[in-house]
Formats: sequence, C-alpha cells, structure tokens
Amino acid sequence: MTEQDATSVRKRQDPLRERYKSVPEEATITDRAKTTGGTDTDPFHGFVVPGSENFDVTWPFGIHHAVGGDHDAPNPGDILCAALATCLDSTIRMIAERFGVRLTSLGVDVTAEVDVRGTLHVDRTVPVGFQSMQCDVHMQVEEGTDPKVMKKVLAAAEQSCVVLQTLRSGIPVETNFSEAE
Repeated sequence: MTEQDATSVRKRQDPLRERYKSVPEEATITDRAKTTGGTDTDPFHGFVVPGSENFDVTWPFGIHHAVGGDHDAPNPGDILCAALATCLDSTIRMIAERFGVRLTSLGVDVTAEVDVRGTLHVDRTVPVGFQSMQCDVHMQVEEGTDPKVMKKVLAAAEQSCVVLQTLRSGIPVETNFSEAE
C-alpha cells in the first residue's frame, strides 16, 4: 500500500461519479468470498478466499468456543466485525479527505453480541443471529479542525458506509444448494 497525495480521493472518485451518472448500470458491482478446504472430519475449521479479484489471499477460519469450536482462528462473527470495521474506517478516511480534514489517527473497534442458545436450538425464543453490534470510532484530527466539519464528516461516513447501511437495513439473502461435482 502506498500513501496517496491529498487529492487522491477526488482524482479517483470524481471521474467514477460522472461515469455512473451517465451509465448507471456500471455502478453495480459484485463482491464475493468462497470457502475452501473444509473437511467432514473437522467441522470447526476451514478456509475462506475473499475477493472478486485474484488477490491470492486465503484466510483460515475457526468456530467460536461457545458453539463447540476451538476459536483458534477468526470465526465468522469476527470476520463480520472486520468487514464493518474496515468499511467504516476506509469510508471515514475517504470522506475526511474530500472535506479537507486531516486525520492524525483513526481506529474502528467493532463488537457484536449473540446469544448462542438460538443457533444451538437450546431456546427457540432466542433468535438466531447477532442481537447487537457496536462501532467505537477512535480518532484524532489535525489541531484547529472545526468540530462542525467533523460532525459532517462522521454523518456522511455513516450514511456512505456500505456494510454499516446493509446491516442496519437488512437485505434479502438467497441460499442455493447443489451437489458438488
């Protein structure tokens, strides 16, 4: 990764914004991830390949000890939290740059709470899924930054963060099953 000059967000995004106004169908993209390498002898571990490009990256994943796993690698909940943290972090950085705000430090800490009785079918009144998520944004800005501008940056970042807005609004998720070849 390289450090970009101060106008890199505008240089990169402004032409895209104009193109998407004139050719809206080009604005629809597809992200993906797929699992690989899991076996029937170890249901508590596997690998996930993130990305729609050939990034040559494979992440191990494990299952949380609360549902019988070893939690010796990031679990799906950790990966969900990571998706939200990275999306909100990068969105804040890009919007801050567009507003001319210099961040001197930024960290996003995401936590998610789940009552596993639902997924383990211990109590059918407990929903399966996370009951709450929290994002704690820790940042410092260059001295002299107008607090009103920072409020605008944060509001715009919250509104523009794709993962945050997806989680808040919910979307239909279709599951298709087929026999592997």
